[in-house]
Amino acid sequence: MSVRVVAALTAGFLALAACSAEEPKQEQKAGTIRIFAQQNADQHLSKSPFTKRLQQKLGVTLTFETTTWDSASAKEKRQISLASGDLPDVYVLIPWVDGFTQSELIRLGKQGVVVPLNDLIDKHAPNVKKTLDSIPDFKRLATAPDGKIYGMPQWNDCFHCSYAAKLWMNSAWLKKLGLKQPTTPDELREVLQAFKTKDPNGNGKADEIPMSASTANPLLPYLMNAFIYDPQGSPDYGSTLAVNAGKVQLQPMQPGWREGLRYIAGLYKDGLIDQAAFTQNGDAMKAKGDKAGASIVGSATVMHPAQLVTIGQKDRRDRDYDAVAPLTGPSGTQYATYTLPSLPGGTFVLTSKASEATQIAAIKMLDYIFTEEGHRYGEFGEEGVGWEKAGPGDVALDESLKPSFKTLTQPEGVEGGWGPAAQYNSTKEFRNAQVASTHIYDQAGYERRLFKATELYAGKEPKDQIFPVWHIKIAPEQAGELATLQTNIDNYVNQSSLQFVTGQKNINDDAAWQAFLDGLNGLGVTRYLQIQQKAYDAL
Repeated sequence: MSVRVVAALTAGFLALAACSAEEPKQEQKAGTIRIFAQQNADQHLSKSPFTKRLQQKLGVTLTFETTTWDSASAKEKRQISLASGDLPDVYVLIPWVDGFTQSELIRLGKQGVVVPLNDLIDKHAPNVKKTLDSIPDFKRLATAPDGKIYGMPQWNDCFHCSYAAKLWMNSAWLKKLGLKQPTTPDELREVLQAFKTKDPNGNGKADEIPMSASTANPLLPYLMNAFIYDPQGSPDYGSTLAVNAGKVQLQPMQPGWREGLRYIAGLYKDGLIDQAAFTQNGDAMKAKGDKAGASIVGSATVMHPAQLVTIGQKDRRDRDYDAVAPLTGPSGTQYATYTLPSLPGGTFVLTSKASEATQIAAIKMLDYIFTEEGHRYGEFGEEGVGWEKAGPGDVALDESLKPSFKTLTQPEGVEGGWGPAAQYNSTKEFRNAQVASTHIYDQAGYERRLFKATELYAGKEPKDQIFPVWHIKIAPEQAGELATLQTNIDNYVNQSSLQFVTGQKNINDDAAWQAFLDGLNGLGVTRYLQIQQKAYDAL
């Protein structure tokens, strides 16, 4: 055999070997990323222009398994997907719909169901890494006690969301009755009594509801804050823990809580609070706000008025509601509830079903969403359709910032972005550089209306009393015990508070109040506070 033939055969074998060595790399290319996601009734994520943009950018196909924005059904479907073993490659969720809790992520991480993101971020997600390094609170929110990031939470630095426990009152009714906004609990009672008895909607019927609320927008926190700090910002942050001189305490065990319940019970007894305020959902409350004919709701404890009335109605009733500053209580207490607008846990979660190449492609997808460009396209859709760049004369929401972009009304039937599923890096600078009309009662000025309203509450939170539940890290071995204690105690507090307010239990009866405190002790409140104190001290 000639040297030339041997050389040719050798070259051929080497080529075959090279092809064989390269084949696994070809198999590792991410062809499809299977995503479990939540979509609204008017969304089709598979048809979204942002989905197409990502596919072109990453060279992959995105497929979706979807559920709704209804929290209960969304959580149920997510749990079914986990139990079935037929896992998606990645979960991309909306925190206020349903997301993974940190304890869930730790458990699933230990079981090998979810994949820690630390190495992937370090190697393939420079924008995510930069953001986490520049926002310590975000990094702390994302990191489990063992130092691993099992899922990425959203960072949504929403100013008006930080102070959810607001009161919005019908200013047209106040004007008609010659009244001013109340500043104390006694003044509020007088206003609500006038709403009930003086026919402020002018229809000749006693159909007015002086004050309403819903399970999604609880009534107690705003009113309670005139008597004692109530940290319950929303159902997502339902904890009643606070700090007193470094010691963690349960606010419902304090005398001020009883005083607050006594006041609220008096309002309820006099028919000044909607009978359904503690049981109706947000849709039921809004149906009352939108009731045809004359307006019937005088005030409501909602984060923003669109939760009470549809914005842009022909009768312009949505313009009638203005925020009322925190009330000053009998001892001079004037508090506003503060909560971090970002929830701990995870909404971007990779599973072990994803191949290495799919994991890399998925983390690059997240990294693009972390850029300003990716965020705009991701949340609002295409430029010129869902948003446009700021122009001459435009004013940013925070007037000290240079205006960046403004959102547009999406044409009916036109697919947009992923909406709130893409709010991963929604910093204060990003949100507040958005253009908003200076006419706060116009739809285009709605965000500015909320911004201005929230300024009434900002700074009223007692910083030394805030128990930062969003940053508390619980050791995995205690997570199950704490979850049981917290569920039982929170449910008992909510149920008992409702019973005291509605008169099922007499708030003025010392024996009834002592029985409530004894019930908390029976549920293990001492152990509960011990675990929380240890976690607080470790911050």
